[in-house]
Amino acid sequence: MKEEYELRGHTACNKEEGRKMKEEYDLRWRTKNFALRVIGLFGSLPKTALAHIHRVSSFFLLPSSFLCLLLFTGCFSRPAAMNGPGYKRYTLAAEHIWQMNLPQGRRFDASGLFLEKSGDLLTESDQQIGVYRIRFQPGGSSVDLERVPDCFTAAQLAPFAREKFGRYDCEGVTEDGQGRIYLCEEADRWILRWDPRTKTVERLKIDWSPVKKYFSSDRNAAWEGIAIHGSTLYVANERKKGRIIAVDLNTLKVTDSFALPASHSLWYEPHYSDLCWFEGALYALMREDHVILKIDPETHLALAEYNFAGMENDPHVAYYKVVPLVVGVMEGLAVDRHYFWLCTDNNGLARKNYPGDTRPTLFQCRRPDAN
Repeated sequence: MKEEYELRGHTACNKEEGRKMKEEYDLRWRTKNFALRVIGLFGSLPKTALAHIHRVSSFFLLPSSFLCLLLFTGCFSRPAAMNGPGYKRYTLAAEHIWQMNLPQGRRFDASGLFLEKSGDLLTESDQQIGVYRIRFQPGGSSVDLERVPDCFTAAQLAPFAREKFGRYDCEGVTEDGQGRIYLCEEADRWILRWDPRTKTVERLKIDWSPVKKYFSSDRNAAWEGIAIHGSTLYVANERKKGRIIAVDLNTLKVTDSFALPASHSLWYEPHYSDLCWFEGALYALMREDHVILKIDPETHLALAEYNFAGMENDPHVAYYKVVPLVVGVMEGLAVDRHYFWLCTDNNGLARKNYPGDTRPTLFQCRRPDAN
């Protein structure tokens, strides 16, 4: 029987591998802690930069001195032992870009994507519960959002009203083989399922007890991405112990959980913002690291990594950000054989070159590993 050794949220497959990973992590932590004691960063930084650093530190519950050091040093690297055979890194570029027109002119923070078998793209917003189909216009530079009728309506959600904390903060959308649509709700850690035949919504009573140790009390650091393969549901615990959790939809029991970081990161733990399943692999969108990870969910190893930092920061599409310097805006991911689809949750902010235009952006990126 394979022995497993847990190491700061990562799984080592044997004792020797675990020892090497521990040595590598311990060396990083000793280096960072030593640097914190000897480098005086704050005296030489402009006040505006310090203000941004304090905002980011508060958002992620990090000491300002630690975050300041991370910004200047490049931070953490993923151990090579966490890469699968044939692992490669790629850079993505946008082949097509569309602005997502705001439904009825209301703010829409696109927080998830799902590609249906029909070829339709679904999306949703964390501002108001509902699912929308993306409608393309031939030769157009924008897309319309058409709400799926009778889907997650107030009447369907009424049974949960007394237990709901605040608004519905939905951060991911997916669909199963029966055409049922799932949303992951962050504030209350709910998984909601809508059945198109019965026009009803069910809240899945999942037993989270094996993974509760990874849950933060922060209601804005919970579910942030959902995907389904067969009878397995994958949901991403966003941050403050970022983790990918697998659930058996037949038993509603947790069957697995793991954490896999980006190859290089400013953060000491993974930050996930969406999930997608495609052809035997799980894809994780990592907003803060500006990458997509292709993951083997059985071995928990990285099969490939796709970097979109240059595309996101291109002046034509770059947004103002709630937390500048380090936080990304990509929150929706869909994958097919030839393309990655990405969309932004720009928090109601405009692109820098287009003040006043707060529409999210949809990107179509040709896969550099496509056959």
